[in-house]
Amino acid sequence: MRLSSKIAVITGAGSGMGKSMAEIFVREGARVVCADRSGQEQAVAASLGDAAVAVHVDVSNTSDVQRMINTAVERWGRLDVLCNNAGFGGPMMPLHEQSEETYDNIHAVNLKGVFLGMKYGIIAMLRTGGGSIVNTASAVGLVGWKHHSVYGAAKGGVIQLTRCAALDYAEQGIRVNAICPGTTWTGLVKASITNPTPPPDARPPGPVPMNRWGLARELADAALFFASDESSYITGAALPVDGGYVAA
Repeated sequence: MRLSSKIAVITGAGSGMGKSMAEIFVREGARVVCADRSGQEQAVAASLGDAAVAVHVDVSNTSDVQRMINTAVERWGRLDVLCNNAGFGGPMMPLHEQSEETYDNIHAVNLKGVFLGMKYGIIAMLRTGGGSIVNTASAVGLVGWKHHSVYGAAKGGVIQLTRCAALDYAEQGIRVNAICPGTTWTGLVKASITNPTPPPDARPPGPVPMNRWGLARELADAALFFASDESSYITGAALPVDGGYVAA
Protein backbone atom coordinates (compact mmCIF):
# COMPACT_ATOMS: atom_id res chain seq x y z
CA MET A 1 0.00 0.00 0.00
CA ARG A 2 2.54 2.54 -1.18
CA LEU A 3 -0.05 5.35 -1.36
CA SER A 4 -2.05 4.46 1.72
CA SER A 5 -4.58 7.22 2.54
CA LYS A 6 -3.13 9.62 -0.05
CA ILE A 7 -5.46 11.79 -2.13
CA ALA A 8 -4.59 12.06 -5.82
CA VAL A 9 -5.83 13.87 -8.90
CA ILE A 10 -4.98 12.34 -12.29
CA THR A 11 -5.72 14.12 -15.55
CA GLY A 12 -6.19 12.18 -18.76
CA ALA A 13 -7.53 9.34 -16.59
CA GLY A 14 -10.09 8.17 -19.11
CA SER A 15 -7.68 5.98 -21.05
CA GLY A 16 -4.07 4.94 -21.62
CA MET A 17 -1.45 5.97 -19.09
CA GLY A 18 -3.89 8.00 -16.99
CA LYS A 19 -6.29 5.07 -16.65
CA SER A 20 -3.41 2.80 -15.63
CA MET A 21 -2.26 5.39 -13.09
CA ALA A 22 -5.74 5.54 -11.57
CA GLU A 23 -5.97 1.75 -11.33
CA ILE A 24 -2.52 1.33 -9.80
CA PHE A 25 -2.92 4.25 -7.39
CA VAL A 26 -6.20 2.85 -6.04
CA ARG A 27 -4.62 -0.58 -5.73
CA GLU A 28 -1.86 1.03 -3.67
CA GLY A 29 -4.30 2.68 -1.26
CA ALA A 30 -5.01 6.11 -2.76
CA ARG A 31 -8.30 7.84 -3.33
CA VAL A 32 -8.38 9.33 -6.80
CA VAL A 33 -10.10 12.05 -8.78
CA CYS A 34 -10.24 10.73 -12.35
CA ALA A 35 -10.24 13.81 -14.60
CA ASP A 36 -10.71 13.78 -18.36
CA ARG A 37 -12.69 15.50 -21.09
CA SER A 38 -13.45 12.34 -23.11
CA GLY A 39 -16.36 11.12 -20.98
CA GLN A 40 -14.54 7.84 -20.35
CA GLU A 41 -13.50 9.06 -16.91
CA GLN A 42 -16.94 8.08 -15.62
CA ALA A 43 -16.47 4.40 -16.49
CA VAL A 44 -12.93 4.36 -15.09
CA ALA A 45 -14.02 5.85 -11.77
CA ALA A 46 -17.02 3.52 -11.55
CA SER A 47 -14.76 0.50 -12.04
CA LEU A 48 -12.64 1.62 -9.07
CA GLY A 49 -15.54 1.90 -6.62
CA ASP A 50 -15.74 4.28 -3.70
CA ALA A 51 -12.02 5.10 -3.90
CA ALA A 52 -12.53 7.15 -7.08
CA VAL A 53 -14.66 9.96 -8.41
CA ALA A 54 -14.92 11.26 -11.98
CA VAL A 55 -14.68 14.92 -13.01
CA HIS A 56 -15.18 16.15 -16.57
CA VAL A 57 -12.31 18.59 -17.14
CA ASP A 58 -10.71 20.57 -19.94
CA VAL A 59 -7.24 21.14 -18.49
CA SER A 60 -6.75 24.29 -20.56
CA ASN A 61 -9.73 25.93 -18.81
CA THR A 62 -8.97 27.67 -15.51
CA SER A 63 -12.38 27.16 -13.91
CA ASP A 64 -12.39 23.47 -14.85
CA VAL A 65 -8.98 22.97 -13.25
CA GLN A 66 -10.00 24.82 -10.10
CA ARG A 67 -13.12 22.66 -9.86
CA MET A 68 -11.00 19.53 -10.32
CA ILE A 69 -8.67 20.43 -7.45
CA ASN A 70 -11.58 21.56 -5.27
CA THR A 71 -13.29 18.21 -5.81
CA ALA A 72 -10.39 16.40 -4.15
CA VAL A 73 -10.20 18.90 -1.28
CA GLU A 74 -13.93 19.06 -0.64
CA ARG A 75 -14.44 15.30 -0.86
CA TRP A 76 -11.37 14.07 1.01
CA GLY A 77 -9.91 17.10 2.78
CA ARG A 78 -6.63 17.68 0.95
CA LEU A 79 -4.48 16.99 -2.10
CA ASP A 80 -1.34 14.85 -1.77
CA VAL A 81 -0.56 13.84 -5.35
CA LEU A 82 -1.22 15.53 -8.68
CA CYS A 83 -0.48 13.76 -11.96
CA ASN A 84 -0.65 16.20 -14.87
CA ASN A 85 -0.97 13.53 -17.53
CA ALA A 86 -3.52 14.84 -20.05
CA GLY A 87 -2.12 15.50 -23.49
CA PHE A 88 -2.28 14.72 -27.19
CA GLY A 89 0.13 14.58 -30.10
CA GLY A 90 -1.51 16.43 -32.96
CA PRO A 91 -0.34 16.22 -36.57
CA MET A 92 3.31 15.31 -37.08
CA MET A 93 4.88 17.18 -40.00
CA PRO A 94 7.67 19.65 -40.81
CA LEU A 95 7.44 22.91 -38.89
CA HIS A 96 6.60 25.11 -41.87
CA GLU A 97 3.54 22.97 -42.58
CA GLN A 98 2.16 23.32 -39.05
CA SER A 99 -0.71 25.75 -38.56
CA GLU A 100 -0.98 28.38 -35.88
CA GLU A 101 -4.21 26.74 -34.77
CA THR A 102 -2.41 23.42 -34.26
CA TYR A 103 0.31 25.15 -32.25
CA ASP A 104 -2.25 26.86 -30.01
CA ASN A 105 -4.26 23.68 -29.43
CA ILE A 106 -1.25 21.50 -28.62
CA HIS A 107 0.25 24.03 -26.25
CA ALA A 108 -3.09 24.80 -24.59
CA VAL A 109 -3.44 21.20 -23.41
CA ASN A 110 0.13 19.92 -23.17
CA LEU A 111 1.77 22.97 -21.62
CA LYS A 112 -0.83 25.43 -20.34
CA GLY A 113 -2.80 22.54 -18.89
CA VAL A 114 0.23 21.44 -16.86
CA PHE A 115 0.81 25.03 -15.71
CA LEU A 116 -2.78 25.39 -14.52
CA GLY A 117 -2.75 22.03 -12.78
CA MET A 118 0.48 22.89 -11.00
CA LYS A 119 -0.69 26.40 -10.05
CA TYR A 120 -3.91 25.33 -8.36
CA GLY A 121 -2.54 22.01 -7.14
CA ILE A 122 0.35 23.79 -5.42
CA ILE A 123 -2.02 26.26 -3.75
CA ALA A 124 -3.92 23.29 -2.25
CA MET A 125 -0.74 21.47 -1.22
CA LEU A 126 0.71 24.52 0.51
CA ARG A 127 -2.30 24.58 2.82
CA THR A 128 -1.64 21.05 4.08
CA GLY A 129 2.15 20.83 4.20
CA GLY A 130 3.18 19.57 0.79
CA GLY A 131 2.74 16.81 -1.74
CA SER A 132 4.07 15.30 -4.94
CA ILE A 133 3.45 16.51 -8.49
CA VAL A 134 4.15 14.16 -11.40
CA ASN A 135 4.07 15.69 -14.88
CA THR A 136 3.90 13.60 -18.03
CA ALA A 137 6.45 15.08 -20.43
CA SER A 138 8.02 13.05 -23.24
CA ALA A 139 11.32 11.76 -24.55
CA VAL A 140 10.81 14.31 -27.34
CA GLY A 141 11.15 16.99 -24.67
CA LEU A 142 14.69 15.74 -24.07
CA VAL A 143 15.91 15.00 -27.61
CA GLY A 144 14.80 16.03 -31.09
CA TRP A 145 12.39 13.91 -33.13
CA LYS A 146 11.73 14.59 -36.79
CA HIS A 147 8.31 16.21 -37.47
CA HIS A 148 7.68 16.76 -33.73
CA SER A 149 8.70 20.42 -33.41
CA VAL A 150 5.41 21.78 -32.01
CA TYR A 151 4.72 18.84 -29.72
CA GLY A 152 8.38 18.70 -28.66
CA ALA A 153 8.37 22.38 -27.75
CA ALA A 154 5.36 21.85 -25.48
CA LYS A 155 6.92 18.82 -23.78
CA GLY A 156 10.25 20.61 -23.40
CA GLY A 157 8.29 23.34 -21.68
CA VAL A 158 6.77 20.79 -19.30
CA ILE A 159 10.26 19.66 -18.31
CA GLN A 160 11.33 23.23 -17.58
CA LEU A 161 8.15 23.91 -15.60
CA THR A 162 9.01 20.80 -13.61
CA ARG A 163 12.61 21.76 -12.91
CA CYS A 164 11.94 25.39 -12.03
CA ALA A 165 8.91 24.68 -9.83
CA ALA A 166 10.90 21.98 -8.04
CA LEU A 167 13.33 24.69 -6.95
CA ASP A 168 10.53 27.09 -6.00
CA TYR A 169 8.98 24.64 -3.53
CA ALA A 170 11.89 22.43 -2.45
CA GLU A 171 11.76 23.81 1.09
CA GLN A 172 7.98 23.72 1.35
CA GLY A 173 7.40 20.00 1.10
CA ILE A 174 6.30 19.90 -2.54
CA ARG A 175 8.26 17.67 -4.88
CA VAL A 176 7.88 18.12 -8.64
CA ASN A 177 9.10 15.48 -11.09
CA ALA A 178 8.36 14.37 -14.64
CA ILE A 179 8.18 11.10 -16.49
CA CYS A 180 9.25 11.14 -20.13
CA PRO A 181 7.55 8.38 -22.14
CA GLY A 182 9.01 7.11 -25.37
CA THR A 183 7.02 5.05 -27.86
CA THR A 184 4.13 3.78 -25.73
CA TRP A 185 1.25 1.52 -26.79
CA THR A 186 -1.71 3.76 -25.95
CA GLY A 187 -4.61 5.34 -27.81
CA LEU A 188 -2.20 7.64 -29.65
CA VAL A 189 -1.15 4.53 -31.61
CA LYS A 190 -3.98 3.68 -34.03
CA ALA A 191 -3.28 -0.07 -33.92
CA SER A 192 -3.87 -0.09 -30.16
CA ILE A 193 -7.57 0.57 -30.74
CA THR A 194 -8.06 -2.98 -32.01
CA ASN A 195 -5.11 -4.53 -30.15
CA PRO A 196 -5.04 -3.60 -26.44
CA THR A 197 -1.54 -5.05 -26.15
CA PRO A 198 1.19 -4.96 -28.81
CA PRO A 199 1.20 -8.02 -31.10
CA PRO A 200 4.36 -10.16 -30.78
CA ASP A 201 5.72 -8.82 -34.06
CA ALA A 202 4.96 -5.14 -33.30
CA ARG A 203 8.11 -3.04 -33.32
CA PRO A 204 8.26 0.65 -32.38
CA PRO A 205 9.33 3.28 -34.91
CA GLY A 206 12.87 4.53 -34.56
CA PRO A 207 15.88 3.09 -32.75
CA VAL A 208 14.59 1.84 -29.41
CA PRO A 209 17.36 -0.28 -27.81
CA MET A 210 14.86 -2.57 -26.03
CA ASN A 211 13.18 -3.09 -29.42
CA ARG A 212 9.61 -3.08 -28.13
CA TRP A 213 6.76 -0.75 -27.29
CA GLY A 214 6.35 0.62 -23.80
CA LEU A 215 3.16 -0.26 -21.96
CA ALA A 216 0.83 2.13 -20.15
CA ARG A 217 1.31 0.27 -16.88
CA GLU A 218 5.09 0.73 -17.12
CA LEU A 219 4.63 4.49 -17.27
CA ALA A 220 2.09 4.28 -14.44
CA ASP A 221 4.63 2.40 -12.31
CA ALA A 222 7.11 5.24 -12.82
CA ALA A 223 4.45 7.76 -11.79
CA LEU A 224 3.71 5.61 -8.72
CA PHE A 225 7.37 5.79 -7.69
CA PHE A 226 7.38 9.60 -7.85
CA ALA A 227 3.99 9.81 -6.10
CA SER A 228 5.11 7.59 -3.23
CA ASP A 229 7.41 8.32 -0.32
CA GLU A 230 9.99 6.01 -1.93
CA SER A 231 11.12 9.05 -3.95
CA SER A 232 11.13 11.41 -0.97
CA TYR A 233 14.60 12.82 -1.76
CA ILE A 234 13.97 13.32 -5.48
CA THR A 235 12.70 16.54 -7.01
CA GLY A 236 13.26 18.27 -10.33
CA ALA A 237 13.92 14.98 -12.15
CA ALA A 238 12.86 14.20 -15.71
CA LEU A 239 12.92 10.40 -15.94
CA PRO A 240 13.02 8.78 -19.40
CA VAL A 241 10.76 5.73 -19.55
CA ASP A 242 11.56 4.97 -23.15
CA GLY A 243 13.29 1.63 -23.61
CA GLY A 244 16.64 3.39 -23.82
CA TYR A 245 15.78 5.75 -26.69
CA VAL A 246 17.26 8.87 -25.11
CA ALA A 247 20.45 7.05 -24.14
CA ALA A 248 21.05 5.66 -27.63
